Amino acid sequence: MASAADTPIPLWLDCDPGHDDAFAILLAAHHPSLNLLGITTIHGNASLENTTINATRVLEAIGRPEIPVYPGSKKPFCRPALHAPNIHGDSGLDGTDLLPKASRAPITDKNPILAMRDALMAQPKGTAWVVATGTLTNVALLFATFPEVGEHIQGLTIMGGGVGEGFTDAPMSRIKGEEDRIGNITPLAEFNIYCDPEASQAIFSDPVVAPKTALITLDLTHQVLATSTVRNLVRHGVDDASVEPTTLRQMLYELLIFFASTYDTVFGLASGPPLHDPLAVAIILSALNPLFAKNHPDQVLKFDDRDGERFDVTVITDGLHGSWGADPELVGSLGRSVAKPASKGVCIPRGVDLDGFWTMINDCINRADALNAARKA
Repeated sequence: MASAADTPIPLWLDCDPGHDDAFAILLAAHHPSLNLLGITTIHGNASLENTTINATRVLEAIGRPEIPVYPGSKKPFCRPALHAPNIHGDSGLDGTDLLPKASRAPITDKNPILAMRDALMAQPKGTAWVVATGTLTNVALLFATFPEVGEHIQGLTIMGGGVGEGFTDAPMSRIKGEEDRIGNITPLAEFNIYCDPEASQAIFSDPVVAPKTALITLDLTHQVLATSTVRNLVRHGVDDASVEPTTLRQMLYELLIFFASTYDTVFGLASGPPLHDPLAVAIILSALNPLFAKNHPDQVLKFDDRDGERFDVTVITDGLHGSWGADPELVGSLGRSVAKPASKGVCIPRGVDLDGFWTMINDCINRADALNAARKA
């Protein structure tokens, strides 16, 4: 019988694939210390229809088509849906022809919020995590509809928001005149939070959930760039360009090339795009998850939270929704995430072990390749 220390950490992934979401799915599905219970999809980087298709195709590509996918919310609570074709293309995963067709359809005969609730509540109390790498509509609905889930889970991780004002030295943009940006979709707001600011505020104002939450902001993700060196590692698996890439590695490489091109065009980040979303998975495998750190001290990925720094986070919900390049006078500070130091609250790490992170990603690609090879044998 396996000991508690050997039991993989259960998690539910809510995402909007998305180039970087593809790597979050890879990490959640293939890290040996994680047990991906299921995926809900959400409006965001592309339409719900496209993000759902993308999730099933990514699972097929990495050899895990059996993981259930539930289509979630098509739009925010009280605003129109926004998408990011200038970053992710019209499909949400533009840039490669190597994504396979899904062999399994998404599950549409069960409410997605109920599916999340049932899967999480079936785990031992204090063990499961919710990981959100897209707009927060589904996750806010989960905790509002089933508050017992907030009490039951170990934690919530979110990729979203930006603190700015010197929180880290990572630039949001290198376009002239935009050096002081805090956000990406507007000068002050990050896309995931901005898309549904009311849902975001519902989570950060929840007295049970907020102290269990780790927020991966742009201040951190813009340190984690998929440089040409990283892209070649993803393509070849080793520091040797003569090694023939597998189909999966070539697919992931092509996705990163597309992502790099759009980030260079939109933000002037010529050295590579930030790989935001997998960090929200990786933080579960850090010392910021005390249970994992206790059971696997030699596997801990280092995140810097200044020895326990915590914050009250408030999302500004005043302003009219606009898409990329919207009139700043109409949008105002809508979607800005304001973080104030607090004795307890949301964890917002400022740094991560880059080498350890990329090694983790590369190891998971190797595991996916091995599984794909075994399935074909």
